[in-house]
Amino acid sequence: MAAPPQTAPVPHQILHASCVAAGQRAVLITGAAGSGKSGLALMLMAFGATLVSDDRTVLHRDGGDYGGDLLASAPPSIAGLIEARGVGILKAAAQTVVPVRLVIDLDRTETKRLPEPRDTVLMGASLPLLHKVNSPHFAPAILQYLKVDQEPVE
Repeated sequence: MAAPPQTAPVPHQILHASCVAAGQRAVLITGAAGSGKSGLALMLMAFGATLVSDDRTVLHRDGGDYGGDLLASAPPSIAGLIEARGVGILKAAAQTVVPVRLVIDLDRTETKRLPEPRDTVLMGASLPLLHKVNSPHFAPAILQYLKVDQEPVE
């Protein structure tokens, strides 16, 4: 029996997601259209984060197709732009290429007070995953997450 054909790794992927960074650590915000990706990105920016990309984010691996950090950047046509629903398209200072350290899924809402750690895999990289939290502390908690390497607390 012949081996299945091998498919070449994708050098980059464009994801329907927004991305902001605190220093050199980015959070990728995913969710359906209208789920609040740009709104959460704007809130994080109000607390000091920097825009990487809004609505569409280019992902690629540093150090090869499936090795090294997962890096995020903006497609050139939308770099430095973010949508504010009901206001319009706003210009913003933006970082160009930043390693992703966290993924937020706005399509799922967290129901547990202290959830077990979750991961998701993007382009072969395993990354921590959080679900949406309906609380005013969510954006500051995301920034704190990015500021310090998070290890499980016993």
